[in-house]
Amino acid sequence: MHTKPILCTALLLGLAAVTFAAHGSVLSGHDTNAPVNYAADQIQLLDKQGRVMLSGNVDITQGDLHLRAARAVVAYTNGGSVKIQRLDASGNVEVTRTNESARGDVAVYDFNRRIITMVGGVVLHRGGDVLRGSRLVTNLDTGLSSVDGRGGSGGGHGGRVSGSFTVPKTGNSGGQ
Repeated sequence: MHTKPILCTALLLGLAAVTFAAHGSVLSGHDTNAPVNYAADQIQLLDKQGRVMLSGNVDITQGDLHLRAARAVVAYTNGGSVKIQRLDASGNVEVTRTNESARGDVAVYDFNRRIITMVGGVVLHRGGDVLRGSRLVTNLDTGLSSVDGRGGSGGGHGGRVSGSFTVPKTGNSGGQ
């Protein structure tokens, strides 16, 4: 799988970070201890390698967090009970939670650090707000999300983060 070179390149080339702080983290308040359920068109268990390979319409849920992708690899340890370490997803990855969503080419969920990183043409939606960039890093413990405009393919405009925020309507109309 080519996830590691893409992710490493994006991480090394990332220069400027913009915090999506207007509303906090896209995934703040997520229960990282909830069970993980998964389904796909095809699942291969590689128990000796501590991997589960999922392909075709991959759908993974943890609490109210949903991840959809074309492919995913779940890495785990098995010391009497299975403990997920990391999830690598690729191919039109979408992560959603209630009215929040993030899309990108690749996503890595590090279960030990409780961090989700998305790379490649990232588009973040929260209600009417939209943010675009090359890389999104969300810390599920601290509630901090940052979007980087450089380093990935299909990212922000000219290596920049771009977006739009909705403005609440006032009771006045017509400028009076």
